[in-house]
Amino acid sequence: MKHIPYVFIILALVFSFSCTGMSSTQQSTLSGAGIGAVGGGVLGAVVGGSPVTGAIVGAGVGGAA
Repeated sequence: MKHIPYVFIILALVFSFSCTGMSSTQQSTLSGAGIGAVGGGVLGAVVGGSPVTGAIVGAGVGGAA
């Protein structure tokens, strides 16, 4: 259980460095999808639904926006 924070840190670094070759449109789409996934997951958990379903829907809406 002590290694879980390190896994998230490593994944965050990998994903942030992989965005360096993207155009600004691609970066904006990825940012929108990420923000939508977090917002949808939180909203899904708050209203008593499934956080996973909320994250998937939020990522789709955020990426499309």
